[in-house]
Amino acid sequence: MATPQTPYDAVLHAARDVTKLESALDAEMLGSALLGSVYAIAETDRDTAVQEFVTGFLAATARRRIAAATTIRQVFAALVPNAEGTERVRPGSQAPAWTGQLGRVHLTGSWAYGDVYGDQTSYLATFAYDDAAGGPEHALVALVDHNIGITKDIFVGGPAERILDQVRQMCADDELTWFRSEDPAQLRGEVARHLAVTDDLGELPGEGSLATDRALVGARLALLPTAADPTSPAEVEPLSAAERTELVRRFLAAPEAARFGLDAVDGPELASLHFCLSLLLDHSATFPDADPMRWSPAVSGLFLLDWVHRRAVLDMDDAAMLPRVLRAWARYASRQRGLPETAATRTDEAIEEMVPEFARLYSTGERRSPATAAVAQLMADGVDPDDPAALDAWIEANRHRLADDGA
Repeated sequence: MATPQTPYDAVLHAARDVTKLESALDAEMLGSALLGSVYAIAETDRDTAVQEFVTGFLAATARRRIAAATTIRQVFAALVPNAEGTERVRPGSQAPAWTGQLGRVHLTGSWAYGDVYGDQTSYLATFAYDDAAGGPEHALVALVDHNIGITKDIFVGGPAERILDQVRQMCADDELTWFRSEDPAQLRGEVARHLAVTDDLGELPGEGSLATDRALVGARLALLPTAADPTSPAEVEPLSAAERTELVRRFLAAPEAARFGLDAVDGPELASLHFCLSLLLDHSATFPDADPMRWSPAVSGLFLLDWVHRRAVLDMDDAAMLPRVLRAWARYASRQRGLPETAATRTDEAIEEMVPEFARLYSTGERRSPATAAVAQLMADGVDPDDPAALDAWIEANRHRLADDGA
């Protein structure tokens, strides 16, 4: 066979056996996987890229009459109904019997589950075809990662009952997970909102079925109800200075602070203590939920092994104090949220295990941003940042090095 000349020819070739599939679900999964290649290579706004590809595909294949071509056109029209030309797609004379069931499904249940820390929430929805000839009941699962603010992975498969049972059992066996029924409008809103961010990523998460199942997930989400108030969730207001002060005061009076000896800190160490606490609150404010009480092994790792090195200049007292402050704060936050003791212990143990790597990163400075590295060097040279004349003289003396470092 001649090498396909266009991307549309390549897709037609890949879909040459579509009429041999046994159900509409099989065909929709094949069509979604084919469109996944378009989604994966798009550099931005991937959802729009897929719509534009389907628009072009339908225009380029409008005169194709072979059964595979007319059938895959129907599949794409069902998966991406917003593409131009879908309203003109008609079944071919040799269309499989299941083509009449493409996209004709209804919701049979919706749930959510996740970890008690609040790092991730998975949403699960099950669907059945209006006519059983369309295929078996199947499940959509979408993983929302709250630490990076995206829908990190999606999956469509079956049997739906088996997947649901596995999830229920997994959550029942683990005290650090929860499971509940979920309002379908809430499910749609949360998955779609975070999926829109994923669509614009410069690089997709490396594993999972995100690309191959994206079109099918989008088609299923579109069938769910929308919230009565479809406005975007309001951004969480950052804590005021007075609120931060009061939060720190309550923490320092708590047993967790005493457990790590923070209630007795005085003298020169006191400044380091309050600086470390300010860093914890600043880091919490970088998340969409901006919750200073949401700490977990994962969040602690983001803070201790990455963020603080890029965003703060620590002296030796600060570096010695920070892990201890984080351990105390994480335990305090866990108690405030009513998490199981096991959750607090795991976070504490994870932080303790991170300390050697934190110390190494602090000593090497390898994760400092250029600006942070410049400030660190300024302090190492004994320059007072509050002395304009000294600061100007230091900048002039180090101008070429700063330019080379990109500061």
